[in-house]
Amino acid sequence: MHARLRPARHRFDYPVFYVSCDLARLARIERWWFGIDRWAPLGLVTRDYGPRDGRPLETWMRERLAEADIPADGPIWLQTMPRLFGYAFNPVSFWFCHDRAGALRALYADVRNTFGGHHGYLLSAPGHVPIDDDTVLVCRKTFHVSPFCDVTGAYAFRVRRDGERIGVAIDYSDDDGPLLRTALTLRAQPFRGALALRMLACQPFAIAGVMARIHWQALRLWLKRVPFHGAHAPSEAADTNAAHATTHPPLSDEETSS
Repeated sequence: MHARLRPARHRFDYPVFYVSCDLARLARIERWWFGIDRWAPLGLVTRDYGPRDGRPLETWMRERLAEADIPADGPIWLQTMPRLFGYAFNPVSFWFCHDRAGALRALYADVRNTFGGHHGYLLSAPGHVPIDDDTVLVCRKTFHVSPFCDVTGAYAFRVRRDGERIGVAIDYSDDDGPLLRTALTLRAQPFRGALALRMLACQPFAIAGVMARIHWQALRLWLKRVPFHGAHAPSEAADTNAAHATTHPPLSDEETSS
């Protein structure tokens, strides 16, 4: 779900299909229909994420966590849209970094824009305490994503997990207050061939059509005369590996669902 609050109200909802995998066991999920760094009907290419230079993703993230003194020494799960017949565009993928007891200690938002750029926000709670449903992680916006938003203001992330359901809400505020509210809500199921084929049958263009949907919604915003800022370069002051984080009182359901 994506909702713009001003200057014109604009909302859309789309079904999505993600995979979530333990980076330490990435090679073990390979199947004939799901490939890692090779062509397959579905698959992941590690150069799409993190350093994008061929380094092992888990090793790279462990280094980032150590640099930030975040005690996330447990599993790291990557949640992302897989490539479909070799193609995918991921506006944002999430890395969930846990400690050995299973508590979530850090969230890494791996962001891409339609201009070929990418940026990462590494977030944790103050003191790097475990992140729960009431933790709001705030970081300054330093990367250009939409030509209908300037590079200013801040994001507020919140993760909610309840059994097989997981949700990530991202609210964006600029200098004039709340502007965008977005939410991703997923239901986890074991990743088997029958499920993958069913998802492809039900949503054959859900992955490959992401770019088309982005441009369709951009056209709708333009027709509503929402100010167009153009293509900005990422802020030269941006730190591509980390962002500050804090906690705030939990937002109400009305505030987050818009």
